[in-house]
Amino acid sequence: MSRTDFSATTDRTFAHGGGEPRSQPSSQPRPPEHRLSLKEVLDELVADGLVDTADVERSGLNVKTDRGQLHPLVVIANKKLHQLHPPHQALSLELLTGWLAGKAGLPYLRIDPLKLDIAAVERLLPFVSYEYAARYQILPVAVNDDRVVFATAEPWLTEWQNVLRQILRRDIERVITNPLDINRYQLEFYGVSRSVRGAMKGTLEPVSGILNFEQLLELGRRGELSADERPIVQIVDWLLQYAFSQRASDIHMEPRREQGQIRFRIDGTLHSIYQLPPAVMSAVTSRIKILGRMDVAEKRRPQDGRIKTRTPAGREIELRLSTMPTAFGEKCVLRIFDPDTAAKDFAHLGFAPDEEAIWRSMIAQPHGIVLVTGPTGSGKTTTLYTTLRHLATPEVNVCTVEDPIEMIMPDLNQMQVQPTIDLSFAQGIRTLLRQDPDIIMVGEIRDLETAQMAVQAALTGHLVLSTLHTNDAASAITRLLDLGIPPYLIQNVLIGIMAQRLVRTLCPHCKEPGQIDDALWEALVHPLRLPKPEAISKPHGCLECRNTGYLGRVGLYELLAVTPELRRLFQAEIDEDALRCAAFEKGMRPLRVSAALQIAAGLTTFEEVMQILPPLDHP
Repeated sequence: MSRTDFSATTDRTFAHGGGEPRSQPSSQPRPPEHRLSLKEVLDELVADGLVDTADVERSGLNVKTDRGQLHPLVVIANKKLHQLHPPHQALSLELLTGWLAGKAGLPYLRIDPLKLDIAAVERLLPFVSYEYAARYQILPVAVNDDRVVFATAEPWLTEWQNVLRQILRRDIERVITNPLDINRYQLEFYGVSRSVRGAMKGTLEPVSGILNFEQLLELGRRGELSADERPIVQIVDWLLQYAFSQRASDIHMEPRREQGQIRFRIDGTLHSIYQLPPAVMSAVTSRIKILGRMDVAEKRRPQDGRIKTRTPAGREIELRLSTMPTAFGEKCVLRIFDPDTAAKDFAHLGFAPDEEAIWRSMIAQPHGIVLVTGPTGSGKTTTLYTTLRHLATPEVNVCTVEDPIEMIMPDLNQMQVQPTIDLSFAQGIRTLLRQDPDIIMVGEIRDLETAQMAVQAALTGHLVLSTLHTNDAASAITRLLDLGIPPYLIQNVLIGIMAQRLVRTLCPHCKEPGQIDDALWEALVHPLRLPKPEAISKPHGCLECRNTGYLGRVGLYELLAVTPELRRLFQAEIDEDALRCAAFEKGMRPLRVSAALQIAAGLTTFEEVMQILPPLDHP
């Protein structure tokens, strides 16, 4: 059963457009069987008052020379006409498709592949050939025991319904969908399904019943697929391009007993994408390991690798690979790094103007240590690479030691930790100090030796940037003391600390006014007592955000600039609460206040920030 709600009508299409006309289902008898023509669509648009004849003539739309190579809605959308009446919105393809759905009296659907039950849809594809689907421009999008929902952009072409009703022995329902989406997903669904079936040729048929672990290992050995077979290559290519188009930050490939799972992490949330038979999943994992220059034969121990590829638009993308052995095969995670994210300025990362000024003053120091803290996935890497891009001018030598190198940047001299040859973070810093660096970035301070070398680099006149895993800025001091760094050295070299988090942002297309929780607002802004905003926003849900109400993420920041007064508090028996209070008095804005400002700006919600903030019980 599909996870998509197909009850939406064309009115939902215009829920956030602000005044667009809502076509009512026609009460006229159904027209005879035919495909839409450009003349027919233009005449109806003029009759409904969306455009006038003069606009059509000025646009150069010529119905006499129309040969039907493109769907009429696509032809009209390409001309970028605007509605006659306010707000004079452009007649986009989605708006025209919603209008057509209203004229036909059918539900409108914008296909969201993340919400389709692709496995169920795939089971229908052998009964509806690609050639047949392309001929009638139809695509199955939902199925259950007694009905199948097909997407179409030809509401008056219905002869296929009776044919498929007899073949599938189920009721057929129709929804109107963007014709370009139908073409795209026809190619993707049928292409991937064909690749999976092609990959399975020659493998053993699945054994019925539940198999134990030993039997599954034997089955895998006898039914192994080659990672170089064309169907496997096509599946991997589709998977990567699909992840890029969906703005995924991670791809999870998880082997299971019956069907391997593929999931994408989008805006911090995992979404189930696809299922593959175990033999195909194993071959796809092997293909990815080959691309990442990993040992394909070694499946008993974890491995790391990297891939550099391009999007269809030609943008280079870095992928960091990690595999680990599990009960049913190797689990593989691909972390996607888009170099364009590091090209943004600090304001695009969510820095307020005063926060950006403090951060720029920290990284402008000639020597010392600047730390970025936060849990995994809080955006530390993006912040550091954006900072390094800002610092890497022709006049300075910027070097990094990382584990692993996450994004290749031409302006940096990057070195990767290699534990197998005793090249650790500490040894890497020791090497970099002989390379005449001005700025050193250390991927992470994990142990005393690395911390000592970072301090030594700062004492000898270098600016050192690094990360720590702590909950807030003040906790970083305790962490350094726990590692064994003497308080007097921390006082001498530490410039500042920034703690950060990532929070989902409200969809700009559909957010709406919301109510302020007075008690929660006071708790967030304590002890600064910021004025309560007059209004905030809340999520609604639309086509653009997949009805989640959220689209994208933004950073929350807590910057602790070390002052002489604060240095005196860096003692072996440090009082973190006293340090926080002193930092607040010196102007540090805690994470929760940064979150409150983002709420006041209408960018996020109380519910979102409470999921990622540290407890509100300390000062």
